[in-house]
Amino acid sequence: MLLSSIRRGFTSRVGPIRTLSSHSEMKDFLDYLDSLKNYEKSGVPKGAGTDSSDGFDLGRMRCLMERFGNPHSKFKAVHIAGTKGKASTAAFVSNILRNEGYSVGCYTSPHILTIRERILLGKSGHLVSAKLLNDLFRRIKPDIDQAMKEENGCISHFEVFTTMAFLLFADENVDFAVIEAGLGGARDATNIISSSGLVASVITTIGEEHLAALGGSLETIAMAKAGIIKQDRPLVLGGPFVPHIERIIRDKAVAMNSPVVSAYDTGNKCTMKSFSILNGRPCQICDILIQVVKDMKMSCKLHDVKLQMLWRSPTSKCSYCYLCGTCSSQFRMEYF
Repeated sequence: MLLSSIRRGFTSRVGPIRTLSSHSEMKDFLDYLDSLKNYEKSGVPKGAGTDSSDGFDLGRMRCLMERFGNPHSKFKAVHIAGTKGKASTAAFVSNILRNEGYSVGCYTSPHILTIRERILLGKSGHLVSAKLLNDLFRRIKPDIDQAMKEENGCISHFEVFTTMAFLLFADENVDFAVIEAGLGGARDATNIISSSGLVASVITTIGEEHLAALGGSLETIAMAKAGIIKQDRPLVLGGPFVPHIERIIRDKAVAMNSPVVSAYDTGNKCTMKSFSILNGRPCQICDILIQVVKDMKMSCKLHDVKLQMLWRSPTSKCSYCYLCGTCSSQFRMEYF
């Protein structure tokens, strides 16, 4: 019974996936994307994620945005980079905002069953529909084709789909967009968000993945991911970090006058009290104390927070994370 309740809960959260039928509906669109350079499949060139002459050219994305009326300037964004934990952090933040009543766009990558998984829209948090993607593709294809000619065919799969995500967020008039960087940060196609459009940057962890693409060392990886820090906008740090790696990130924050909040501050504590079932789904009930003493001063207590737990789909090897927190506290900065 619990398993069936969980399955119904997942369907109600993201809507029906219908992978095969949606692929058929989107055949022309998917064929077009497949014709583009896809670094997720072919591998990322050496140094492409670094802020150097070897790095990806963000000028292409800026030109695409300008061509379509700068859709990225029409919503407020939370930008997330890091080696691990980006997508789960995006799920946390998106669901917190939805439960506060906001319309939220969420953009993550890669996908598992269907490319629709990369874009979640609105107050429901459902996957973007095949119809919306098809309609948008037909609308923008002439402009994309023209841009492709002007860029000598260099526009990538990720750049086109990121453009589509930002256009959808603008079209749907979302209050916030939660955006996961694809690779690194500094030269990622998502890193065109200005300080004025950014709510906060988040760096989850730093580890030795994509070494060649990000400069060859833990230090260069940290510098690449710190590229999402923007002038005067807060930075939220996950961690824990190796001390000298955290220093690199904090030095960049100081240079950008960005206040820092650390999730690993010694004043932060969580006490798990019990397990329960909430709306047919398992959750854990806990008290959370947030008391940041090292950086930007913050203090709040959240009592009887109900965190919906991770669960594994019976039909795939993936763990889905749709967390929605509720608590008795009136302070609503919940998980920062």
